Amino acid sequence: MMGVKQEQKDLFSYQVDLDRRVRAEHPLRKIREQIDFGFVREAVRDCYGYNGNESVDPAVIMKMLFLLFYDNVASERELMKIIQERLDYMWFLGYGLDDEIPDHSVLSKARARWGLEVFQDLFVRIVGQCVGAGLVEGKKIHVDSSLVDANASKDSVFKAKPEFIEALKRAYKVEEQKFECQTPESYEAVNERMISTTDPDASCVRKGVSESARPRYHHHRVVDNVCGVITAVETTPGKVAENHKLMDMVEQHERNTEQKAETVVADTKYGTAENYVACQQRGLATHMANVAGKQRHGRSEGIYPESAFKHDAATNTYVCPTGKVMRPRRLHPTRRTWEYVAGKDVCKACNLRAKCTRASYGRTIHRHEHQELLDRAREQADSLAGRHDRLRRKHLMEGSLADATNNHGFKRSRWRRLWRQQIQDYLIAAVQNVRILIRELDRRRTAVAATLVGTLSRTFAAISKLCFRRIALPVPL
Repeated sequence: MMGVKQEQKDLFSYQVDLDRRVRAEHPLRKIREQIDFGFVREAVRDCYGYNGNESVDPAVIMKMLFLLFYDNVASERELMKIIQERLDYMWFLGYGLDDEIPDHSVLSKARARWGLEVFQDLFVRIVGQCVGAGLVEGKKIHVDSSLVDANASKDSVFKAKPEFIEALKRAYKVEEQKFECQTPESYEAVNERMISTTDPDASCVRKGVSESARPRYHHHRVVDNVCGVITAVETTPGKVAENHKLMDMVEQHERNTEQKAETVVADTKYGTAENYVACQQRGLATHMANVAGKQRHGRSEGIYPESAFKHDAATNTYVCPTGKVMRPRRLHPTRRTWEYVAGKDVCKACNLRAKCTRASYGRTIHRHEHQELLDRAREQADSLAGRHDRLRRKHLMEGSLADATNNHGFKRSRWRRLWRQQIQDYLIAAVQNVRILIRELDRRRTAVAATLVGTLSRTFAAISKLCFRRIALPVPL
């Protein structure tokens, strides 16, 4: 007999159990078992009063923001609509079928009330869980950065003199003081001659040669070498160069993991003399790509390279190919390099001048004030281990940024202002680390189960073989 489903709505429902409706292997069930969002209540207790209307549970708000980036929901309004349609979301948040879902404004008000530190604490706590689970070694780290498009169009960029731009920034601060959502003290200035009227914190920078400048932020990230866990995150305006944040990222990694880094892996953007020397002074092996000395300008072709000049450490002088002594003239204030010259008259009377220099004042040799450390760093960068680590970086670090872009909306800011973008980056990094944590724990369970099954199979086979040997077969007549 064919059955027909009656679509009439039940008047009462007493047997609905959301815990039974969510399958045992559901990812949200694993996240709920591993991650404790309850720490938020104590962290934001001072942000609430002792009487008046009762707020939404802060732990529930944090879970909602987690879901926003976990499934890359388009907006907070869309998230609130989806929650009441999905039983797994309601179970994860602790809601029942008859509970009322709060308005989307609850999330924006909570971000403004809590501040940045709560979301940073969530990220650091999850990093600590990954360290406790043995997913972070901490000794070898990969560093990289990526530009993020701000939630502002190119048409919002206003160009003027630096004095007018500075006055406009002060006017923005005055106006913000009238609202509940004020810019924190960590406000950083943007370009001196350009400002976005939509998002004043975003710098107008260019991404590549083909793209035009537009408001952007700069995301800096550290990834551990073992499982790709993100151990450090920082967000700056787009004008902040990635190589200027290297040592800050190393310090944040060591602070978050409580482990000392030993090797830094990065691409050519980080392979500057300043970073090489700073890493060597800190005792870090530098497996950062080195391009210094590999690219020669056209005007340098056909003349003696700097390797043809011999340095005398005892007298701190150079000897040119003709045997003339070149003495230090001055220390460059920014590059921190000494300039060695033989004198204009000496170079002018030299027979090898055409092969040595094309400058009218003679040949100049530059030597860094910490040249020994720089040479050691470049040797490490060009070593076999350094090249091998940079090959691994291509899929480990680039894969981390690609996963954030494809699955969690990393390349576009949801909100405006620097501190909100920092919240977005902390939440995305926390979501990625949670996924890594769940994945690795599942692999361990699978490996343990496979080992146990193999052990039981071998034991059963050995017992069966022993039993068959002891069975006495009947003797034929």
